[in-house]
Amino acid sequence: MGTNGSTMLEPLRQGLPPVDPTAVSGSASCALPARFEAVRGARSFTRSTLSQWGLDERFDDVALVVSELVTNALRHALPGDAGAGGGSGTAPGPGAGPGAGSGSGEPEPTVRLHLMRWSTRLVCAVRDPSEDRPGGSFAPERTQENCDLESGRGLFLVDAYSDSWGWHPLAGRLTGKVVWALFMLHE
Repeated sequence: MGTNGSTMLEPLRQGLPPVDPTAVSGSASCALPARFEAVRGARSFTRSTLSQWGLDERFDDVALVVSELVTNALRHALPGDAGAGGGSGTAPGPGAGPGAGSGSGEPEPTVRLHLMRWSTRLVCAVRDPSEDRPGGSFAPERTQENCDLESGRGLFLVDAYSDSWGWHPLAGRLTGKVVWALFMLHE
């Protein structure tokens, strides 16, 4: 992953009730190739992971949000034509490690999907190489102004289907950002 999970997740803790580190009950991550077909792979990875965690009933909402976040990363965050759909295939499935693609002569994918579960919350996070604010001029609090935008309406769905969402730049050796969405889990 390049950075430890607690460092990456620190901004997620701001403004939320305290999380006991012992309450973390699962995390999974997959590398995504710079192709739009990766969105299907991200949904498949999400279905498999949520099923393993006994959260099948949350799949529809979570998959919609994952699809939007991954699509945004592929469309807006990759340099040049990387997200334009060159090649074919899907993302590596569950168990694809941080070095997926390494050793085959291909560069390591620059977009990663992370799913993290605590006893009362689930976080979907997508890491990409851009440091730009997601959504451009989109702002959830200005719904009326957003309806005519050519881009950014997917974040309106993220805002509507998740309990909260946000983003933060990566620190240290990594460049880029993480866009995340939080889902509260009801026991």
